[in-house]
Amino acid sequence: MSAGQDAPRAGDPQLARLLRRTVLLVAGLNLAYFVVELTVALAAGSVSLLADSVDFLEDTAINLLIAVALGFPLARRAVLGKALALLILVPALFAAWEVVRRFGDPPAPEVLPIVLASLGAVVVNGVCAWLLVRVRHHGGSLSRAAFLSARNDVLVNVAVIAMGLVTAWTGSGWPDLVLGWGIILLAGHSAYEVWEVSEEERLAAKAVAGEEIG
Repeated sequence: MSAGQDAPRAGDPQLARLLRRTVLLVAGLNLAYFVVELTVALAAGSVSLLADSVDFLEDTAINLLIAVALGFPLARRAVLGKALALLILVPALFAAWEVVRRFGDPPAPEVLPIVLASLGAVVVNGVCAWLLVRVRHHGGSLSRAAFLSARNDVLVNVAVIAMGLVTAWTGSGWPDLVLGWGIILLAGHSAYEVWEVSEEERLAAKAVAGEEIG
């Protein structure tokens, strides 16, 4: 991948506008469906769907970071990145608490709302991946990460649907609990990656300013 493909080319405002419009649209779709999945998860009593809603918040954060990264200096971008990483962790910690709270005797969640919400999530993530595929080479590593995340999230949504079917078959809450914990770990890793990118940008800003890097 050439450096010219890795970021919006200097003097190409049309490409920068296309990238910004795309990631803002994707961020809006992810934020809206985060609210939908969170609401359904709480109503259905599903830890895995609750954890999957965190993934939509993560994608919202990443795409917002890309949008502002086009105009922000490195130092401000680094601060925003850390704030977004912490934002991802808030619902993830809430979902983790739900796992701990239900661990002794996990109740089986309502299956139909989970399956319907997850089918909607497949559609939303598919649309986001389709939008991002056109610009995935023009916003640096974060835009490629956003595209790959949207594409891979479809597999997580399918796993949640499969969990719902297993729950309907067994009547047990354990499949939901186990899958929920796995998704929470993925969300924690994503927050860590966003934090690491922001830390790299902080150090780069200090280097550009000629400050000593400790």
